[in-house]
Amino acid sequence: MAATFLLVAPAALAARAGSLDTNQIENLTGLKGTWSAVEKVFKVTAPRTDVKVSVDQWTMPPFMGLTSWAAFTPGKRKPCMVMGDLVLFQDEVNPVMSVAFANGLDVTALHNHFFHEEPRVYFMHIAGEGTAEQLATAVRRALDRVKEIRAANPRPAAVFGGPPIPATNSITAKPIEDLLGAKGQGRDGMFKVVIGRTSKMPCGCDVMKEMGNNTWAAFAGTDASAVVCGDFAVREEELAMVLRALRHFDINIVAIHHHMSGEKPKMLFLHYWGRGRAATLAQALKTALAAQKK
Repeated sequence: MAATFLLVAPAALAARAGSLDTNQIENLTGLKGTWSAVEKVFKVTAPRTDVKVSVDQWTMPPFMGLTSWAAFTPGKRKPCMVMGDLVLFQDEVNPVMSVAFANGLDVTALHNHFFHEEPRVYFMHIAGEGTAEQLATAVRRALDRVKEIRAANPRPAAVFGGPPIPATNSITAKPIEDLLGAKGQGRDGMFKVVIGRTSKMPCGCDVMKEMGNNTWAAFAGTDASAVVCGDFAVREEELAMVLRALRHFDINIVAIHHHMSGEKPKMLFLHYWGRGRAATLAQALKTALAAQKK
């Protein structure tokens, strides 16, 4: 049976929501919401109307899936739980992710929903526990960061920015190996390190490094001006701490998703891209690996 959503007066909302102060959530987020009596959820929405998006050369209305939302429900361990999905452009993802972390939210997924869209759109899923006031304030600050970015540049940026990546690669391998505690492979002045994880598939087979269950980092450019990209293979309970560690060093997160189905323990994969001195980038990865081990 489909859930029934009721549009009622604010005073009635507060009464129906039990321990949730829905008036407060609306005031703090700056968004109007709806109350689901069936699920005991109060949901606020924010359609992305500030930038026109086309998919397959068709201008897509926000109703078709370009709406940020946050859903609040009474919690078990803490007074309130929130889950949501933020519709973001490429230059918004990482600044908004940092604001989410700074305000106590977790990021649980980052991916695309479309092909051939212009500009490219990403969907960042958030979650958190705390008081309704804390969570609503966190959502508002994340959305405010989006507005700040678009006010400074109405059109989403097409590049990360910064100096050009050197055309000739000359990465020194040993300092990276020493920092990461793993041997790597070089090619044409580039350098890559691969660190395996272990899971077991439903068939009983172990999947490790060579089957793709791994964390890897590839460096190009020069020691003074390098780029790093790769994957982090993390268990679900490791995701939040690794993301926070990478963002602390301004490493850009570009995707969070799974690569397998049915494996134990469950592994998530986050893809990243960073610019800077090779030693600084390697130190960022070392810090994330250390956070993961904890």
